[in-house]
Amino acid sequence: MTQSAADIAKMPFEAALAELESIVDKLEKGAVALEDSIKLYERGESLKKHCDDLLKNAEMRIEKIALGADGKPKGVTPLDGE
Repeated sequence: MTQSAADIAKMPFEAALAELESIVDKLEKGAVALEDSIKLYERGESLKKHCDDLLKNAEMRIEKIALGADGKPKGVTPLDGE
C-alpha cells in the first residue's frame, strides 16, 4: 500500500469527503496543470472508493437491526459478531 493509500485508509468519512470536494472544485475550475490534474483525479478516485466503502459498512450495520414480528425494531445484532 502506498503512503497516499495508507493515509486515505485512515481518514474518517467527513475528512475524506471534504478533501474529495476540494479536489472536484479545483478540477472543475481548471486551476491546475495537466499533470497535477491527473494526480488529483487519481487521489479523488481513491477518496471516492474509501467514502463508498465507509458508507457500505454503515449500511450493513444499519441492516443488522433486528425487527420483531410486528415490524418494529427489537434490538440490534453487532455487525462484527461481538
